[in-house]
Amino acid sequence: MRRREVLVGAGSLAAGAAVSFPSPAIAQGIRQLTMVTDWPESLPGLLPGARRLAHSIEEATGGRLRIEVFASGAMVRPLETFDAVQAGVADMFQSFSGYFPNKSPALHFFSGIPFGFTADELFAWIHSGGGQQLWDELSGQFNIKSLLSQSTGTQMGGWFNHEITSLDDFKGLRYRMAGPGAETLRRLGAVVLILAGTEIVPSLQSGAIDACEWVGPWIDTAMGLHNAATYYYYPAWPEPGTAQTLGINRRVWEGFQPSDRRIIEACAAAEFAYSLAEFNANNARALRSLRDESKVRIVKFDDSLLKAFNRISKDVIAEIGSGDALSKKIYESFQQFRASIIDWSDIAERAVLNIRQLT
Repeated sequence: MRRREVLVGAGSLAAGAAVSFPSPAIAQGIRQLTMVTDWPESLPGLLPGARRLAHSIEEATGGRLRIEVFASGAMVRPLETFDAVQAGVADMFQSFSGYFPNKSPALHFFSGIPFGFTADELFAWIHSGGGQQLWDELSGQFNIKSLLSQSTGTQMGGWFNHEITSLDDFKGLRYRMAGPGAETLRRLGAVVLILAGTEIVPSLQSGAIDACEWVGPWIDTAMGLHNAATYYYYPAWPEPGTAQTLGINRRVWEGFQPSDRRIIEACAAAEFAYSLAEFNANNARALRSLRDESKVRIVKFDDSLLKAFNRISKDVIAEIGSGDALSKKIYESFQQFRASIIDWSDIAERAVLNIRQLT
């Protein structure tokens, strides 16, 4: 991809105008880097987390690595962050890897899979179950080094303008969703679109879409989704433990000293944990406000719908894992680790959650 195809100027570029962007400057031992994101400036959590990560890396390296973070659309167009880093236009990105299935559908395994890992389980697979090595092999094909760098935790099932009572309600439904969950709903007859975060509320209010999923109560209410839709469904069957990626241009990554690579890895892991805590705390507060102060109806998907979602999504996920040899390896690792961790989660996390109901 040509550099000017992904850069966004400070206004309209004249036809044929030359666009240039300086490579990372190294002066007096200080290296200036750029991070592009797909996060709107106005929302809490996502962009502030990316900036917090950049600040942590700067502090941990004694100021030697300085990272300027750009909101969605500020340097490159929304959802072109992966392309920008692959091409070397930007040094790194933070985004949801599931936005880029055109690169490889297998990227979904590292961002969010229907009925897949919780945030803790995904972190365990990546760091102690062989996931990182497979991810390195996959993202390396696109000149990128990928790290888990943020988690929004368990999400919600989505916002709807009318009640969902049967599978027929998805026929013709115009729904904003990314990832394998989108393909699951397509097979139920929905018309599924991927929209950047800044486009969701206007599209819902105008009737361009009938429903959407985004994140959870904290960010959803900050965006104003509770003013644009009436029904808020759970559980988050499409993304039970969503993660965001720090993607670093491979040449840039390999140019770091080994000690700086370890620092970046540690800061990314720390931000994953911190952001998960932040989202859990603020989602709890925002959910309480929705219950107490709004007309939003918080509704659980009927079990019959969830069973259908599960059945169809299994086929979708298997197809994602049936591509090339590497996709098959990733799918096999995912399935094996999922079976193992579910056994433990059921007698640990689920059992503890269940006994709370006894008090």
